Amino acid sequence: MTIRYPDTRREDLVEEQFGLSVADPYRWLENDVRQDAEVAAWVASQNQVTNAYLATLPARDWFRTRIQQLFDYERFGLPQKKGSRYFYMHNSGLQNQAVLFVRDRLEGEGRVLIDPNGWSQDGATALAEWSPSENGAQLLYAIQDGGSDWRVAKLLDVATGEDTGDEVHGMKFALTAAWAKDGSGFFYARYPEVAEDEKFQALNQNHRIFFHRIGTPQSADRLVYETPAEPNRSHYPQISDDGHWLVITTSEGTDDRYQITLVDLNDPAWPTRTIIHGLNHHWSLAGNVGTRFFWTTNQHAPRMRIVTMDVAESDHPETHELVSEDEATLEGAAIVGGVLVASYLVDARTEIRRYGLDGSPMGLVELPGIGTASGFGGEPDDPETFFAFTSFNEPTTIYRHNIATGESIPWAAPRLLFDPVDYHVEQRFYASKDGTRVPMFLVHRKDVTGPAPTLLYAYGGFGISITPAFSSSRIAWMEQGGVIAVANIRGGGEYGKAWHDGGRLGNKQNSFDDFIAAGEYLIQQGITGPGQLAIQGGSNGGLLVGAVVNQRPDLFAAATPAVGVMDMLRFDRWTAGRYWVDDYGRPSEEKDYKRLHGYSPYHNVREGQDYPAILVTTADTDDRVVPGHSFKYTAAIQAVDLGAKPRLARIDTRAGHGSGKPTDKVIEEAADMWAFLAEWTGLKVG
Repeated sequence: MTIRYPDTRREDLVEEQFGLSVADPYRWLENDVRQDAEVAAWVASQNQVTNAYLATLPARDWFRTRIQQLFDYERFGLPQKKGSRYFYMHNSGLQNQAVLFVRDRLEGEGRVLIDPNGWSQDGATALAEWSPSENGAQLLYAIQDGGSDWRVAKLLDVATGEDTGDEVHGMKFALTAAWAKDGSGFFYARYPEVAEDEKFQALNQNHRIFFHRIGTPQSADRLVYETPAEPNRSHYPQISDDGHWLVITTSEGTDDRYQITLVDLNDPAWPTRTIIHGLNHHWSLAGNVGTRFFWTTNQHAPRMRIVTMDVAESDHPETHELVSEDEATLEGAAIVGGVLVASYLVDARTEIRRYGLDGSPMGLVELPGIGTASGFGGEPDDPETFFAFTSFNEPTTIYRHNIATGESIPWAAPRLLFDPVDYHVEQRFYASKDGTRVPMFLVHRKDVTGPAPTLLYAYGGFGISITPAFSSSRIAWMEQGGVIAVANIRGGGEYGKAWHDGGRLGNKQNSFDDFIAAGEYLIQQGITGPGQLAIQGGSNGGLLVGAVVNQRPDLFAAATPAVGVMDMLRFDRWTAGRYWVDDYGRPSEEKDYKRLHGYSPYHNVREGQDYPAILVTTADTDDRVVPGHSFKYTAAIQAVDLGAKPRLARIDTRAGHGSGKPTDKVIEEAADMWAFLAEWTGLKVG
């Protein structure tokens, strides 16, 4: 069908910066859709055109029905034990939001503690994070509305299931709170109040830590820590295992470079003392025995190691290596049942190792297979812990693990509408443009030999590792003979700091080269063929997709950049954008500005080239990567001749960057994307 794109007003706006003349004709689309009627009308017109096109796709209804069927299975979250109680999330299958349950004993009946499904008519108000008090008597929980990153925190009496009336505002991105061991209150980090009309775009600064005493108004909360001279710093509270110390981790930006400050909670004045100075290295508390603290760190160890220090020594305590750096990448550690449980990545797959508190190896925790294991939280004197295990063809199963005996038994396993053994999972390695060896997972039905329509996914930023994980919607794609490929490109954390550094700042092009090389490899190996390769990525991955489409439009048949960072010259002006300068650089500095201008998706659309079919996805309430990025990019690719394939935008309402999205919206979005990609890669369904 012939698509008539909406008319988008073009402004004659050109700015001179560092000797470059840069046009920005669609800057007006940065305005908040809730405040600007013209932007709201533009969004409505884009959705009208997109919905009309999607309605013509024969695979849309099939994917919607099948993905809904595949979502309809019982799912459990990791249990958290506090006192004698066990708290866990549960979704019966198609509930828009998971429900929080509690058991008074392990084998007891669960009872509903919080069911958010009645909080809004559209199901877009979610229970975000939650944290029970040490004795399990009270529960602090966060409410997330319409996908926004802002949180409202409330307190609940676990025995009665009733709210206490305590309410805390100003938290963002997560429930950044830590309970006092005596249950008298909690420490939390918040931002200052923001005017309602600036809430979704204002920069986030002046993070501070307070103490809220139960039964008092937020206005009476005690200020514990702030850095007014450094307004861009963020602070995160944690209580030591023995309750003696408040441990404050300070960062600036997205890099894992932290300063650590202690607050002696046994002193009524709560004096602060910085023990790890500057923002130079990663430090994460694994636990403590008295004044002996255990840390994971990348100081002198790009792939991380475990060290100890005696915090009573001085304001600059000496570190002592306990577990040295390994070829594998250390992800984290915790003291559970008197044992150090350490999680490693071995070529992007989880391996769990056990160590004595003297650093002596105690062997591995046996896992069900090749995949991703998470959890292993608990108490330093309790051998009981839980972990979740998942892989590309295995939905999450929860296991109960005994640290003392090494025994793992299933605690909650899903019943499935497909057979995992029908699917083949393998890991391959390919050479990037500069010869770097990059891992990639391939997943498909065992009887698929290729070349076949293939969906290639990657992220490649902020040191985030992409590990095997289950997706109901991906199963629907593979059931019809499609292939899923997941490339662990540079910029991620799969091989530690060096892998991250290799794909950020001046090395960002390596991420794009790695992704392009993955596509070339898939075609060269006959896994997919010309005209059969689709690409997908979200957030930083949306930037990735936008950049490589500009650089190699001939390589891809279709692309779905989701909630992407598309204007690399102005990203630092909104909400959390200022944090990202650690990965991208500073547009205010000439060297960075020119480099960013060289790959910014919005600024590098290549008129006259035949582009792949593009479905841009974003949401009006995304206050992390504001939707103006995707709006401007959509206007740019629709304004010029890029060939005959469609270039559309799907803009969700009352949805944000991804977290808290109701199940029905997840299913609808996946069905639309898969139908679009199937149309342009030749995937036959039914």
